[in-house]
Amino acid sequence: MRNPRVLAVMPVAIALVIAGCGASHTSGSTSAAPSSGGAGAYGQSTSTSASSAAGTTLISTKQHGKLGTILAYGPKKLTVYIFEADKPGSSSCSGACVSAWPPVTGKPQAVGAAISADLGTITRPDGTTQVTYKGHPLYLFVKDKDDGDAYGEAVKAFGAEWYVLAPSGKKVDVS
Repeated sequence: MRNPRVLAVMPVAIALVIAGCGASHTSGSTSAAPSSGGAGAYGQSTSTSASSAAGTTLISTKQHGKLGTILAYGPKKLTVYIFEADKPGSSSCSGACVSAWPPVTGKPQAVGAAISADLGTITRPDGTTQVTYKGHPLYLFVKDKDDGDAYGEAVKAFGAEWYVLAPSGKKVDVS
């Protein structure tokens, strides 16, 4: 029989080993994550377990009942979104928009069915590195708290609509 205490710490131990491997540089940027904070939530120290000290950002896939297979962020598999107002290679989300739709930042790493070759980055006006997938800048939505949430799907806000993204790089629109 396995010791339950050993099993409970295994995921933490594995995460620490993975975080210690790879890039040797440090990043001054933090990963944006949904926060209960106010308008200043983005730009403050909002580190999450999805990023290691080296700034690695995990992008994977998950199954969502209504939406099918979609892209997700970090170990909590939070839904990621695209903003239809964005232009290739740049983000149109700034100011108050960033408080509701924090950019996914850091050095991207594909996990599961996410495709490494489709991951990239852009530099935001504030100097942070935002993760892209097939050229689409990626965002989170502050109302999403766990892997089953996709409250931002087909929401119109800040002048355009927001959609989840399939591993193919196409928006998922079930409306």
